[in-house]
Amino acid sequence: MAHLDDLDLAILRVLANDARATFAQVGDQVSLSAPAVKRRVDRLRERGVIRGFTVRLDPTALGWHTEAFVEIYCQGSTSPATMRGAVEQYPEVVAASTVTGDVDLVVQVRARDMRHLEQVVERLAAEPFVSRTRSTVVLSALVRRPDVPQGP
Repeated sequence: MAHLDDLDLAILRVLANDARATFAQVGDQVSLSAPAVKRRVDRLRERGVIRGFTVRLDPTALGWHTEAFVEIYCQGSTSPATMRGAVEQYPEVVAASTVTGDVDLVVQVRARDMRHLEQVVERLAAEPFVSRTRSTVVLSALVRRPDVPQGP
């Protein structure tokens, strides 16, 4: 964070909310000219702070009505690479992280409905390194923020 100044952070916040914003539109919001914004964005891309530009989709509009977090407990010593290789095969897995504590891996899953979720969890549980799973179904997504530090 020390290498990002307030203007960089402001630009990142604007782009995180609308990746299609023009340099002029971003400049209007952060009080810079379009060329100055472009230079800063180019530098942020060169430094790897900005890895790409994307859209935020509404999962429900795409038919993904059910969401859950699945905790996966692994047998023995399973490497993160093995875990990644397994969960990357599932299009329903939208995020996966190794974690501390008793559980080894937490995956965020989106599914069409509860039956579809059940099928995904059954397939995950059948992976050779999995000893057991525990699922928590999301009732309401209360806060979803873009991956950018928020200002004061």
